[in-house]
Amino acid sequence: MTAHPAGGRSAHRRPARSRPRRARGLAGWLFVLPALAFYAVFVLRPVTLTFQYSLYDWNGIGASTWVGLANYGKVFTEPDLFDSLVNAFQLIVFFSAVPVVLGLAIAATIRRIAASRLALVARTVLFLPQVIPLVAAGIAWSWLLASTGVVNQLLTLVGLGGVTRAWLGDFATALPAVGMIGAWVLLGLCTLLLLAGMSKIDPALYEAARLDGAGPWREFVSITVPSLRQEIAVCVTVTVIAALASFDIIYIATQGGPGNTTMVPGLQIFYLAFSEREVGTASALAMVLMLLVIACALPIQWFAKDGNK
Repeated sequence: MTAHPAGGRSAHRRPARSRPRRARGLAGWLFVLPALAFYAVFVLRPVTLTFQYSLYDWNGIGASTWVGLANYGKVFTEPDLFDSLVNAFQLIVFFSAVPVVLGLAIAATIRRIAASRLALVARTVLFLPQVIPLVAAGIAWSWLLASTGVVNQLLTLVGLGGVTRAWLGDFATALPAVGMIGAWVLLGLCTLLLLAGMSKIDPALYEAARLDGAGPWREFVSITVPSLRQEIAVCVTVTVIAALASFDIIYIATQGGPGNTTMVPGLQIFYLAFSEREVGTASALAMVLMLLVIACALPIQWFAKDGNK
């Protein structure tokens, strides 16, 4: 009987073992292929075409003229275009900071009364804005904030008639009013995300803190907030993107007015491309907006990952 060395056996078996692995890898790519094809056709191709259009002066119909990076220069030098970017960053305070801070406070309160019916009602009411179409929400808030709307009627009823105004038509209050509508829409989502994160915190941590004499505020600052690092990062990311890419509510409520007080990049891109026929400038603004979204989202994600190391 011929003896086979151990090395010969393993060398003989390696190809047989590698074939199933290659087959599994190929099968995995076949499953992913439809999603990759969909992503390439509906995401990568439009982004590539948008960048291509941004290098031309084109009205969307006739011949185009190569202008290089001139359209990007217009984005940062023309006041109307640059101011739309500034307005979007101002909306971050309302769309992101307000829902996250209030969401933390409300989620902590609901968690303390989790066993009561009031907690269930509160979760339902807070999440309602997420299931209401943004167009309907914009119309409803336009009525509420009108000169004769419910908000002004309530202010007059409590003796504050001197501060009433057309909140969405006043140059000083239009952008904050739009921001508060966005905060109202996003508050329920942030609250439920943070509440879900709180449910995963070990109750033993709170018991140990109480034994050490910690009060509710110390528990919130030392246990709740640090444990919600990932959830807070998700909320901030979602709300910042919503602020920078806002369109629906502003288009319905103010259409960028009064003047250009509430003009944001999404609305400006729409007007440039379809009303003023400046497709190249609109494409350049769209590319700048995409880069700003990425520049804001990536540091937040890195911050969340570093906190888990």
